Amino acid sequence: MRIGVVVHGPNIIDSGYALDLIELLRTYGEVSARLGGTMGRTAVIDANLEEVIDISRKLVPSDSLKLFYDEQVDVIFLLNYGKSDVTGQVFGYKVYNHFINKIPKNDIPLIQIERPGERDGSVIAWNNDLELVQELSQKLNLDIVTPEEVYDNHIRQDDAGINQRIVHGVSPGENIMVNSVVIGKTNSDKLTLIAKDNHIVDIVGGELKSHGLEKLGEVDLESAIIKTGLLRHAKVTPRVISNKKPDDFIVTFLDHAGEDVYKFRNSSLVITVGDDTTLISSDILYRFDIPVIGITDGDLDKVVEDGFKVKDSIIFEVESGFDDIIGHNIKKEIFGGKQESYDFTDIDDVKVKIEEIIKNINCKYKINYIN
Repeated sequence: MRIGVVVHGPNIIDSGYALDLIELLRTYGEVSARLGGTMGRTAVIDANLEEVIDISRKLVPSDSLKLFYDEQVDVIFLLNYGKSDVTGQVFGYKVYNHFINKIPKNDIPLIQIERPGERDGSVIAWNNDLELVQELSQKLNLDIVTPEEVYDNHIRQDDAGINQRIVHGVSPGENIMVNSVVIGKTNSDKLTLIAKDNHIVDIVGGELKSHGLEKLGEVDLESAIIKTGLLRHAKVTPRVISNKKPDDFIVTFLDHAGEDVYKFRNSSLVITVGDDTTLISSDILYRFDIPVIGITDGDLDKVVEDGFKVKDSIIFEVESGFDDIIGHNIKKEIFGGKQESYDFTDIDDVKVKIEEIIKNINCKYKINYIN
């Protein structure tokens, strides 16, 4: 039997269950595994699992499932470890529906293993009733949940209209991230986002952050990736990969946190704009020993437990609201609208140029050096 496994998110990897489940499934046949989503990439690297879980491509979970469908495997597994049974099951429902809209025929069994090891963990057979589901349920001590139960318990209330999106499994005081942009904070255990003309205009159960909404811009609320709380919960020791430094000094510009940071792994230096973008990207680039120059304004929303930065990185903290303005000027004056520059010799050379740009707009700032 040929088995395709899509691994989603850092928690299933950090917990050790991703590898345990892959090893278990290998007793049933030939297993191939790939990541679905982006936040699990650092977890795969830290766990030294690149040879087990393919992270070479940035794919949403439904596209990772479709690749296995195109390869005509015999069965596909989706491994996830949601913040709660509700969030995990709703996640699976949305991924499954995105997946079946991308394939001509829904004829390959898809099985989700959700929150293994937890009392509310489950096995969900989204389109089949294989004996394998019963067997895995017993071996893993997980309840079997049907798609109908997921819909009736968690989805039916979402039918209020295409301009509303209920977010399940939240807690008060958590950041709300839409497509990797922090747009507010929860103040309740029930959250609903409301959009009009593809812009989020209101919220029930939280407070919106106007600066975040400006960064987000237009959004399809139905298909948007929405997360609350920390992106990665586990305390980890980051694994630094030996990275061959380029012969030229390559400086790259990171527009926003939603970009694929991993494509910058051959850079000499990355300039990042915004507190959250700097926190997330510097943490990832730490694995490749790449320093950053971050432009921040002190408006930080904690989205990872620890944010690692390479020694000799430089953080400019500017006046509130000026980070985007300075970022725009940096992109124009240093990069000419492109994403790479070969005009500098080292990080100090870049620092001098950025100071010049900041001074030209008469903005107060301070510099923090990472030692």
